[in-house]
Amino acid sequence: MITCLDIGGSGIKAAVARSPSQIDVLGRLRTPLDDFEAFVAAIRGVLALSPAPDGSTIAIAITGVIDPSTGIIKCANIPCIDGRRLAADLSERLQRPVVIGNDADLFALAEAGAGAGQGHAIVFGVILGTGVGGGLVIDGKVVSGPGGYAGEWGHAPVAATRVLEPPVELPRFACGCGQVGCVDTLGGARGLERLHKHFTGQARNSVEIVAAWEAGEAAAGRSIDAFMEIVAPPLALVVNVVGAGSVPVGGGLGKSQALIARLDREVRSRILRRTFAPLVVPAQLDVEPGLVGAAILGGLT
Repeated sequence: MITCLDIGGSGIKAAVARSPSQIDVLGRLRTPLDDFEAFVAAIRGVLALSPAPDGSTIAIAITGVIDPSTGIIKCANIPCIDGRRLAADLSERLQRPVVIGNDADLFALAEAGAGAGQGHAIVFGVILGTGVGGGLVIDGKVVSGPGGYAGEWGHAPVAATRVLEPPVELPRFACGCGQVGCVDTLGGARGLERLHKHFTGQARNSVEIVAAWEAGEAAAGRSIDAFMEIVAPPLALVVNVVGAGSVPVGGGLGKSQALIARLDREVRSRILRRTFAPLVVPAQLDVEPGLVGAAILGGLT
């Protein structure tokens, strides 16, 4: 039995896990952003509620990238932990083992072990949330790579600049990673909203755009067509390179079955392997996948 946390820039989700399929959620609290002592105190408060034994492991899924060679985390969303050897610092303060993984990596690990990727040796988990993220799992192990950046397919300056027929020119937007023209700038929920406003002049949220497309609205359909031309080619390239047998999709946009089915068709039409079986599929896990992935990372089977 271990305590699992899924820590983002707005909140900390806490649970106690007996196995990846036996996870009891303890609750949610606000993430302290600017005070490391408050951050530690918040986790200590969770431990006080957890029935896991004293000295048992804490497993954490977190926004940000952990360098596997140094243990240093890069996390712009939570300034008080940015640049720290977070696992070591927390272990010292809390006097128990702490393991930490990137939330997208642990989403992929969860889906590979207990969700849509079960039975596949190579799983590439995709996050289509506010932005674009991903994680690679091979033979049940997360592949983090030098610096911890493996799987970050949303951050390269390769976003299409001309889409649709007749062609429409798109500007190259600055990305939070410091580059210009990344898939992340047009490929997540905020990217879809940006595209729709570019085409129509209307500010609508991604949920409304997807719902309008599903209902047959032409303007929303045009935005979705452009979205597919931006997202599907780089994702198909990733599938070709890593040889993924399953590509589960999570995040807010992943909740639309119709959108993911369309993305699956677009990706399969662009990869070298010819298959009629679905490849890009909705994530299956009902429990927060970050918590499930943290449980697996923590050694539970």
